[in-house]
Amino acid sequence: MRFFVVCPGGLEVPLAQELAEIAQRPESKALGVWVIDPTPTSPTGGIGLAAPISAAMALNLHSRIASRVLLQMAQAPYRQEEDLYKLASGLAWEDWFTSQQTLRVDVTAHRSPLKSLNFATLKIKDAIVDRLRDVTGDRPSIDTAFPDVRVQAHLTATQITIYLDTSGEALFKRGWRDEKGDAPLKENLAAGILSITGWKPGQSLFDPMCGSGTFLIEAAQMALSIPPGAIRAGIYGDDAKPSRLAYRPLITSANGFGFQRLKPFNEAAEQKRWGNLKEAALAQMLEKRKQYPDVDSLRISGGDINEKLVSMFKGNWQRAQLPEQPLVRQVDALASKPPTNAQEGVMLLNPPYGERLVIKGGRGGGGQDHDSRDVRDAEYGVEPENRFEMNLETGRQSAKRSSRESLKKLQAEEEQDPKFVEFLRQFGQHLKDTFGGWNVFVLTADMALPGQLRIKESKRTPLFNGPLECRLFKFEMHAKRPSSSEG
Repeated sequence: MRFFVVCPGGLEVPLAQELAEIAQRPESKALGVWVIDPTPTSPTGGIGLAAPISAAMALNLHSRIASRVLLQMAQAPYRQEEDLYKLASGLAWEDWFTSQQTLRVDVTAHRSPLKSLNFATLKIKDAIVDRLRDVTGDRPSIDTAFPDVRVQAHLTATQITIYLDTSGEALFKRGWRDEKGDAPLKENLAAGILSITGWKPGQSLFDPMCGSGTFLIEAAQMALSIPPGAIRAGIYGDDAKPSRLAYRPLITSANGFGFQRLKPFNEAAEQKRWGNLKEAALAQMLEKRKQYPDVDSLRISGGDINEKLVSMFKGNWQRAQLPEQPLVRQVDALASKPPTNAQEGVMLLNPPYGERLVIKGGRGGGGQDHDSRDVRDAEYGVEPENRFEMNLETGRQSAKRSSRESLKKLQAEEEQDPKFVEFLRQFGQHLKDTFGGWNVFVLTADMALPGQLRIKESKRTPLFNGPLECRLFKFEMHAKRPSSSEG
């Protein structure tokens, strides 16, 4: 079977590395042969691979970076809308789901000659519905909010590819988050950024503006080999208590993943394989608990000036099945210090940003507690119609975006709150004075940030936080040399 694993733009390289690691797991090898496509040299919004159908279960359970796992149903040339109908109506949808299940269809396009994506979506939806009505005598209902089954299609200038979505709700929705916040960071983007930083379990990780704890929780789960899909897979059994406010009620083991509502995955052989995958994951989790028996051994810590966010972080940490309480303090970022006995490590933060920056709860407070309604709605609201996260246009527009970076930098300098600009200057000096020997990574939409910190970045990586174009800046904080003999 052919799969396309969707990811946020800019994370194709770490996703490819992660897919290779998942494929090498003994329980994954037992499913059959995996062949992962070459890593793309420019953003494609995901990675393709060929693997047994059972691989969908392992990918959904273990991929921290993926947004969705799409199973390719058909690919063919087209010229007009009727070609879409003909292709979709010729597929044996009755082998995958029933007419009693609800359906949603999404279509994206890149340079398609068709005039209306809405009409293209309608033709594919009609083809599926007509096919099931002809075969079963009944037709499925459409549900755009909480569908049982999702069908995705992508149109290029000449080709259409039709997919079944095996994930259901987007995979960044782990099920442990208690709240949405103003503009929280997607969990899979946080995981991909951790991969880019080169941080490894056992190494010190610190976030002085940790907000509700996304970076630190993802890192702790990585260290403890807790699969990102653990709650949805029901691995914890009755011990897991995902919040009733966690995105939507669907993010629980009761509804799990999209593949669990597809006929082939409910056959006895696939159910046994699914059980084996979960047992292997649980065994690895138990083994890792011996390596990291308490929160101190994880060497993962944070701080935030906002008391409410610190409280949210603690609740999220517990729902994520992490040990004890997180190592977090309510503290101004300008007063933050390296964790005890940590001479070096990785600092990773997502400071507040927006059209006009407003500091909430004091200087540097809030991490992700910033007022950006557009980002919040795009990240955690109802997903827009006729769109999914494999956006091939992203890569082709990257050159144009980078050419506008200087303009964005000037705009950022003009629009920012002077108090926050002063805070950034002080924070940059604080990093130089206090965090010598550390590698500091900052995710921001503010292209002027290095100049405001007054630190030259050693690397910048383009990324997208939902629709918001960002940069991950790397700053290498050199350890201060001992002063020469005092006169």
